[in-house]
Amino acid sequence: MTISANPIRQSSPASGDTTRWGWRVSLLPLLPALITVLAPPQLSGWLLMWLLAVSIYLGCKWLAYSTTSVPSTMGRNLAYWLAWPGLDAPAFLRLETQSPIAVPQKSEWFFAALKTVFGGTLLVAAIAWSDRLPPLAVGWLGMLGLIFSLHFGLFHGLSCWWRSRGVDAPRLMNAPLAATSISDFWGRRWNIAFRDLTHRFLFRPLAARLGPQWAVMLGFAFSGVVHDFVISYPAGDGYGWPTAYFLLQGCAILLERSRWGKQVSLHHGWRGKMFAAVVLITPLTWLFHRPFVENIIVPMLLTLKEIG
Repeated sequence: MTISANPIRQSSPASGDTTRWGWRVSLLPLLPALITVLAPPQLSGWLLMWLLAVSIYLGCKWLAYSTTSVPSTMGRNLAYWLAWPGLDAPAFLRLETQSPIAVPQKSEWFFAALKTVFGGTLLVAAIAWSDRLPPLAVGWLGMLGLIFSLHFGLFHGLSCWWRSRGVDAPRLMNAPLAATSISDFWGRRWNIAFRDLTHRFLFRPLAARLGPQWAVMLGFAFSGVVHDFVISYPAGDGYGWPTAYFLLQGCAILLERSRWGKQVSLHHGWRGKMFAAVVLITPLTWLFHRPFVENIIVPMLLTLKEIG
């Protein structure tokens, strides 16, 4: 989800050209809807969660891919689908980059590996201690392990790999702890893959028709509904809390950009950092609510323990 007004690296269509790809957007809910209809009642909640998440991700990947006309090779096309989690298809597929690629240094490779190992260690600890710690603690430990090992670790390592070969594949988590404001966090630092896609297909068309304020709120509402679908629906409880979390983010963006917000420096400096930290972290249990942690994450970790 993004609200940044800065141009993105890919070539975005004008708001008046939405008819060219509007039908593709309308197909995105098809696969998740089929899963909800065809999934057997006895299917584990955590498996349903992964099926829904992967189906939505593949739909987004297809949308970005099917709306680009950048010439590329068969190998690069296969790599986009099988070896890169990003959604900026034009940038990744382009054989001749438009700007110099930031070649990773040895230190960047090291930190990517370190985060992968650290996340894996947390995940292993959560599985090993699943019968010693309270379920809520086990679930949160496991989630942190997954986030660090995948989003911060493995995906960063893949970015290093592709950039070392001259491919435009920036890291998807762009130092989120360095965010100077809530806008900076969501617009430039957290999950750049989803940011690029929603900026292109959601924020810009909405902003052209309704104005940036409504585009911000509707964009965050959309993100909230998607997270509710993937988090609350498989858990069978906690409906509305993820949506409330993202609506709060949208309200915080508007407050930060208001005249009063600028007067008290909510958009930069230490006040911006503190405001962002409070808005992002304090209500985090709205996003990952207790039913999700205990009904989805903990059973998944227990299953992994049985398999191991």
